[in-house]
Amino acid sequence: MELPKEDKALSTALADLAAAGQRLGRMAAEAEALAESVFDRSASPGEARRLVIATGQITRLRSMAAAQLDDPGFIVRTRYPFPIALRWRNVEAQKSAEGQDDARANEYAAVLKTAETLLGYSALLTIALAHEAGISCKAIKTFKSKIVSGPGGPGFGDWQRILQQIATSEGMSDLSPEHPLHELAVLLADDDAEMACQSLGTKRNSRAHGREDLPAVSASKLNEAHDSLRFLLERARFLADLQLLDVTNVAWDRHEQSDTVTFRRLMGDHPVVPTENLCHAGPDRIASNLYLADRDQGLHPLSPFLTCDKCMVCGTLSLFHADKEQGELLQTSLDHGHFYPYQTDERALQAVGLR
Repeated sequence: MELPKEDKALSTALADLAAAGQRLGRMAAEAEALAESVFDRSASPGEARRLVIATGQITRLRSMAAAQLDDPGFIVRTRYPFPIALRWRNVEAQKSAEGQDDARANEYAAVLKTAETLLGYSALLTIALAHEAGISCKAIKTFKSKIVSGPGGPGFGDWQRILQQIATSEGMSDLSPEHPLHELAVLLADDDAEMACQSLGTKRNSRAHGREDLPAVSASKLNEAHDSLRFLLERARFLADLQLLDVTNVAWDRHEQSDTVTFRRLMGDHPVVPTENLCHAGPDRIASNLYLADRDQGLHPLSPFLTCDKCMVCGTLSLFHADKEQGELLQTSLDHGHFYPYQTDERALQAVGLR
């Protein structure tokens, strides 16, 4: 029998599956024991009733929480990277506003913004990881030239081309099979994904250039946009395993030769999350910046392609990327779209060829 080669990611996945099976088995046994306690003759009917209702509450809550994971929307809202999860939450909020004035147009706009954020975030991850690995492609070079000397910044088509071209870039075959660039490279790598992306891109461009009457968005057009977005979100489910970490503090232990890293895990639809700690003993020192943690807990720097800061417009913690408008360098938020003149140190942009 041929078996996959053992590595850290596979070992962790198998251990997690075994632990999940044991945990679910204990829950099932607990639920069965509670149900059977109704027939315990040593307890009065009142006591048996109290036991089932009160003691069984946590078991019922566990079951309801687990059932929510069968809802793809719940997974996006709670497990996807913050910018995508927040945009999706807005889609669901607009959908619940049916019957209100312009509800369909607002929902349609939210769907298109979510699609652009999904592609933008994925493309910016691709650019950062490719830079770290010494890989490039024509679309990445075009993105850089727009930031350096172009009058305007990147858009939907630029994100799409970066994701499409990275798979055939020289040097991809030299990466380890577990490198996250491989998963990003297959996001748009078949005809169905390309058609969904093209459909959303056409709708986005038509709306941006005023080529449709928004209050008259048809139900069929809205459903078509929804279907395309859900399809791409499903293909991007691997992003739920690639943790977005905002490192806020690093303490070096010279005796252990490792960093104690304090960070916020920016996964799910809210940026206000508790801080956590991890020990990092890799060859590279960690800075207080944005990182991507892969399945092997390797940390990949995302700055300055993606940065995390409080928005100067609304004051919320947001993710930004370098942008351009009429030749002026800007930073634009992926999660809510606010933008203003670039505030972060431009020397970091120069170091990666963006200035």
